[in-house]
Amino acid sequence: MGRFLAVLLGFVAMAAGLILVIVSETFRTAFIQVVFGFIPPFLFFGGLIALVAGLSSIKDAQRIKKLGQETESK
Repeated sequence: MGRFLAVLLGFVAMAAGLILVIVSETFRTAFIQVVFGFIPPFLFFGGLIALVAGLSSIKDAQRIKKLGQETESK
């Protein structure tokens, strides 16, 4: 019963939030400002994650190449 209540209340909260953003000019303006405020940090941290993943991939490729050379020399 508790799970269904949580789903129902979640749906009601989502609907209320959507209605406030659509109907109320104040909430719509605040929502747009928040969305635009999230874009620069999202891009920065997304780029940082991509950079770390790329560097990790390069390091792994170098290790595999080195390991392959060591096994060939034996």
